[in-house]
Amino acid sequence: MPRPLTPDLAEFWLQDLLLGTLKNESRTTKKILEAVPADKAEHRPDPFARTAMELVRHIAAAEMRFLETTINAEFPTTAGLPESVKTPAEVAAWYSENFARNFEKLAQLKGDHLVKITDFRGIFKLPAVAFLQVGMNHSIHHRGQLSSYLRCMGAKVPSIYGESFDDAQARTKAAQA
Repeated sequence: MPRPLTPDLAEFWLQDLLLGTLKNESRTTKKILEAVPADKAEHRPDPFARTAMELVRHIAAAEMRFLETTINAEFPTTAGLPESVKTPAEVAAWYSENFARNFEKLAQLKGDHLVKITDFRGIFKLPAVAFLQVGMNHSIHHRGQLSSYLRCMGAKVPSIYGESFDDAQARTKAAQA
């Protein structure tokens, strides 16, 4: 049986482990969102798969929802991107702006708030701080899906965890110039 999460441990988890990782992952997410060509955003590799644009919107909106779950200790039932945000570049800009605002709020949270048990749609309950990890895992999963679409759409795959083939090619060309 797991031990209960204490406020001190929750603050440690947030401040010393999650915030730095979250910031790094958000940079990678933004690069993947920006890499989707607007003219190919309706690409889907299979009739049952989401389109690239559906994934772009889902990744951005869901990540903000998970950040806000930790901030408010309540899972929002309505959240999403404004309808005016239409292209991958616009979604990436919206994502970046909202991430920065939410990140500032996260950095201010204290232990008693972080350990509040928060219900995820009646499916499971976790301390509010745990939703940052759940959200990162969710984003990483869907970001992997989206990154696998990029080359099929004629786009370059940015570096994710280490240099990508496309970034290495660009670096080599730049060094030869």
